[in-house]
Parts: sequence; C-alpha cells; structure tokens
Amino acid sequence: MTEKIESVELGAGGPRVGVQGLGCMGMSWAYGPGSDPEQARATLERALELGITLYDTADVYGDGDNEKLIAPFIRAHRDEVVLATKFAIVRDPSDPYRRGIRNDRPYLRQSVEASLARLGVDTIDLYYMHRRDPGVPIEETVGAMAELVAEGKVKHLGLSEVTGDELRAAHAVHPIAAVQSEWSLFSRDVEKSAVPAAAELGVAFVPYSPLGRGFLTGSFTSADKELTEDDFRRTQPRFTGDNAAANAELLRPVREIAQARGVTPGQVALAWVQQQTEIHGLPVIPIPGTRRPERVTENAAATTLRLTADDLSRLDPIAAQVAGDRYADMTPTSAGRE
Repeated sequence: MTEKIESVELGAGGPRVGVQGLGCMGMSWAYGPGSDPEQARATLERALELGITLYDTADVYGDGDNEKLIAPFIRAHRDEVVLATKFAIVRDPSDPYRRGIRNDRPYLRQSVEASLARLGVDTIDLYYMHRRDPGVPIEETVGAMAELVAEGKVKHLGLSEVTGDELRAAHAVHPIAAVQSEWSLFSRDVEKSAVPAAAELGVAFVPYSPLGRGFLTGSFTSADKELTEDDFRRTQPRFTGDNAAANAELLRPVREIAQARGVTPGQVALAWVQQQTEIHGLPVIPIPGTRRPERVTENAAATTLRLTADDLSRLDPIAAQVAGDRYADMTPTSAGRE
C-alpha cells in the first residue's frame, strides 16, 4: 500500500485524523517483551507515511514507559500527529494486573503534568478519562478536565468505557470529542447505549482491540498454551481453556471471507469495524496495535476493503456466541455498569 488513507473529523469540532489510528500500548507493555526503540520508531514512521495520524497511549502502559517510548517520534512530528493519552488507572506495584481507579481533581492534575513531562510536549491533543470511578460524579471529573483545556494543557477531551448516560452527562459539562471502548467482531456491548449516544451527540468512536487482541487474526488460539507468562491476554477469560477453543471455531466465516476476497482475516475484522461508521452514523476510528511496520501496512489496507451485505450477514452472529468475558473483572467497564 502506497497511498495515504482517508481522513475524518474526530468528533464535532475535533481535529482531522486518519480513519485508522495506531494503538501503541503493545510496543512496551501487556503483550510480552516490548519492542526495541528502533523497531518502534520504524513502526510509528510507517504509520505516518500511510496517513495514520492518531497515536494512542496512556500513563498506565508500563508505568509511563510507553509515553516515553513514543515521545521522540511525537516531538519530531508534532504538527503532523494527534496525540492521545489517558489517566485514571492506578496500578499496584506488587501486582501488575491489579488496578485501582481515580477520577478526582488532585489525581487528574498530578497525572496530566506527569504525562506532559514524559512526552516532552506542552499540550496533549486528546486526553481521556481511562476508566470511570462511580464514586466521583462524572460532571466533577469532566469539569476538572475542562480546566485543563482552558489552561492550554489539553485540546480535546475523551472518555473510555462509559455508558450512554455517562457520556450525555459529561458532554453537558464540556464537549467530548471521542469515546474509546472495545469494539470488534467479538465485542459489541457498546452498541447498546454508548454508540447511539455518541451518534446523537456528534462524538467520534475510537474502538480499541478491534482485532480482538490478535485473536481475530489467528496469531494465537490459546493464550495459556502459546503466549509468554508476562502476556496480559493469559488473564482474559475468552482467550484461555475451553473458551479459547470454542471461540476459535467462531472464526471460520472470517477466514472464509478472507480467502474469497484475497485478504487476511485481520483485514476482514478491521473492515467490519471501519464500516460501522456507515451503519451507526458516526465517525469510527479504530486503533489496532502492532509492533511491526509491515503489519501497519496490512492494517491500513483494510480501510479500503468493502464487505458486502452477505459478508456482514455472515459475520453478524459471531459476537453473541463468544464464550467468556473481556476481562476477569468487568466492573470498571461500561458493560459492567449497564
């Protein structure tokens, strides 16, 4: 692929970005040993060549290491890229997979200053509340985030894993540019309330894990048997044991469509997500993650793949048959609160 992908406005009044972004988490955290800096830089540069301009990270990814990893690239291309990072998840140093959540103003202030310092920038283009703490009114949190916009530290606000009602309450305080939640052939909970609310309000949707954390590509079939001990996917119910075996069987139509169209299963899965923009009437900018330049090229090519009505019909039943939850503890997610 040599041509650049198309672009779209990231929510009403938001910046213009490529119709596909890049999730940077896996370059340094969660999926086993991270990338070396040179490989990460090559992947980031290839993405930009293809017109991918939304780069997604978070302070919790490797305790800030991910922000540090992409910082030189971001600074070198500051006027060409849209930088998104997040706050709210607090990790337990003694257990990398145990998490707390803070949405209070003092923690927000501390977090944004730390992210700005690690990234070496003056302003964050899109700042997300990573997870919702029901103990803090969302209006209070978004009000504090709006102060960062007024001060020039943040340009646009985003929310991750919120319900439709939470999005409406937040948007009434300050415009929300984007909602980020898991959305894929395997995960369609967001279509119940968050997606309709976003469409109603003119908010963009940024699906994370649009490739089912690699499972939809066929790169692994059983996390507990194939992935390293430090891989986060070993903790996710749908990727282990009997659930993984059952879910692998659900991929048959994905593989068959891919073979018939001369593309990869991953491209079919991404094309399905990309086409949700037409089905639901809102900008949908998935952020598949990868560590390799050639995989970025493959993913970007999916933006021009058009699935037929028959293809979509064959893929539609998959999500309802998936065995196992997305996380062992679904409480911090929108699905866990609806």
